[in-house]
Amino acid sequence: MIPRRTGTVPGGRRTGRAAPPAGFDRRLIAPMVLGSVLNPVNSSMIAVALVPIGVAFGAPPATTVWLVTALYLATAVGQPVAGRLVDMYGPRRLYLAGTALVGVAGLLGALAPSLGALIGARVLLGFGTSAAFPASMQLTRREAERTGRDRPAGVLTALAVANQTVAVVGPALGGLLIGAAGWRAVSTVNLPLSAACLVLGASRLPRERSTAGPRRPVDRPGMALFAVLLVSLMLFLMEPRPAHWYLPLLCAVAAWAFAARELRTTEPFVDLRVLGGRAPLPATYVRRLLGYTTSYAFLYGYTQWLEQGRGLSASTAGLVLLPLSASALTVSVLTGRREAVRAKLLAGAAVQIAACLALLLVGARSPVPVLLAAGAVMGVPQGLIGLANQNALYRQADPARIASAAGLLRTFMYLGALGASAAAAAFFPHRADTAGLHGLALFMLAGSVLLLVSVLPDRSLRTLTPRKA
Repeated sequence: MIPRRTGTVPGGRRTGRAAPPAGFDRRLIAPMVLGSVLNPVNSSMIAVALVPIGVAFGAPPATTVWLVTALYLATAVGQPVAGRLVDMYGPRRLYLAGTALVGVAGLLGALAPSLGALIGARVLLGFGTSAAFPASMQLTRREAERTGRDRPAGVLTALAVANQTVAVVGPALGGLLIGAAGWRAVSTVNLPLSAACLVLGASRLPRERSTAGPRRPVDRPGMALFAVLLVSLMLFLMEPRPAHWYLPLLCAVAAWAFAARELRTTEPFVDLRVLGGRAPLPATYVRRLLGYTTSYAFLYGYTQWLEQGRGLSASTAGLVLLPLSASALTVSVLTGRREAVRAKLLAGAAVQIAACLALLLVGARSPVPVLLAAGAVMGVPQGLIGLANQNALYRQADPARIASAAGLLRTFMYLGALGASAAAAAFFPHRADTAGLHGLALFMLAGSVLLLVSVLPDRSLRTLTPRKA
């Protein structure tokens, strides 16, 4: 029997409660990691399911890409909303509600009778996966304050490694599931994952202390305007035609109204005054957008090309992407303990440029070793850029709004994914052929160059140091 530890209160009086651990409470790591990977596992497995789903419902790539867009659009809106609510009410309730919704969405997706119903399930899935990452960042900040040790590199590395590993293993896992049980198996994965998150979250996440003070208001108008802004922008990017002229107009009006609202209210959804006073933080968001636009364009575009342009099966295409997983994981593990934000961003951008150039040499008759090498090279920047931006945000964000800031970081990541899916739809209007892949590679190359240019003159990255909790 393990002896019960007792704590003390000021004055030396012993209490009957177990003393909290002196270091980071490792019981929190399992629910944090498992909850944070719900989104990448769903966003990566769908990459190899797009073609089988298109065949099942008779839909072209330009239509099935909405399975990607729906998830990321919902998550781009849901992440900062969930983050703000986590900052206001604590991580436990939002974590449990979000992971429960993931299970519901998984069941609906597995039973979807039409492509429209499947897209609707992906929207619910996007909202459900929005809470866990902001909750994890909030818990990390709380543990730093409790222990007085502001050295979160190990915990942040665990989150980043788990997300990167799942994101790049996902296509292989999805391919195996599709080969064994069909494309619906990709949705059923969410049922055991949701159940595990609920059990771990309920048993390990700390309960919030009740307060007798007045309830803090929720900026619902700000959230609604933010949603209109994002939705109208992405709908136009998906189909940028003159007939849709009203969408950018609606986006501009919503952006103006959103800024006016957030600058005027006392409890804004996004505190633009603080954000505007922290120039390095918006730069981190932009770098997140640029880095993940290229990463997701490769994941979705290259995977579809492997199946249609190169003629591989879904399961084989997933296996071809395994070196992507291996290199990303290796780089993250080897470099995770050192923050070195600027060095990682510079190296990541340079390797990403090289990978995009190499993709221009790939063709329908390229041997499998060349295809494997292309994925391995692209995995290196995935292991560097994501972790660097995550560490940068932890240092730059206001501690009182760390969950909101983390939610926005994920929003910009998903905006990159949305931009990538829009680019894939544009370059693969009917079929993922080699000409379309090369056009997509040039698009990715432009974004990688912009990422490098954004890092070189930024001196603030040299001064990111641990701060007192």
